[in-house]
Amino acid sequence: MGRIFRVFLSGALALLPIMVTVLVTAWLGSLVATYAGPGSFLGNLITHLGLNLSASSHVAYFIGLGIIVALIFLLGLAVESGLRSWISNSFDWFMMRIPLVSNVYDISKRFVAMMDRGDGEDSLKGMSPVWCFFGGEGSAATLALMPSNEPVAVGDKTYVPVLVPFAPVPFGGALVYVPQEWVRPADGGVERLVNVYLSMGVTPPIGLPAETATVEVAEAAAKKTAPRKRARNRPAKAETQDET
Repeated sequence: MGRIFRVFLSGALALLPIMVTVLVTAWLGSLVATYAGPGSFLGNLITHLGLNLSASSHVAYFIGLGIIVALIFLLGLAVESGLRSWISNSFDWFMMRIPLVSNVYDISKRFVAMMDRGDGEDSLKGMSPVWCFFGGEGSAATLALMPSNEPVAVGDKTYVPVLVPFAPVPFGGALVYVPQEWVRPADGGVERLVNVYLSMGVTPPIGLPAETATVEVAEAAAKKTAPRKRARNRPAKAETQDET
């Protein structure tokens, strides 16, 4: 009976990724159909675009959808032809002058920048993945993002901003200003960091090189054992003085 259960569980676990993929895809499809399908607010706007070409609402919807797809494709051609900065600046100039909407536009623009790799750069172009050692090297380490390399002076110490993401949603987190010496660059890029947090640690980050880690461990061990050696040597000196 136990073997039968184990075999069934193995099959279920093998099928689980496919089931999750199908369910998530179906959920996204229903979400799009709810907000952009025929009969929705956005769907009615799309239908009105095609009503001049067809009397049928369903045919008009697909005609309007085709018009929107064609316009997006033309916009993509304009962006690829070198007009990217001009188009972006034009949109920014228009949207940033609308109260409240400008805040939503700014947040959405930053979110889109996370996935934008059109220039061959890593995602989140202004950010870089770092290891943050809370308490200095040798203490607890957190894989985080540095939004800016510009340090901030707080009293007589220099601090840098570090964004610690939440798992499994790496697009939010806690912004912490830590001493600059607590931060070290991390390998793998932002995409690797996102994978680590999405998998809740199942996908491991790229650690420090073995030689560096060995040296750090040796230095930490030397620091810990140094006081003990001194304490052991003191009685020996006292004994030699008594003998003399």
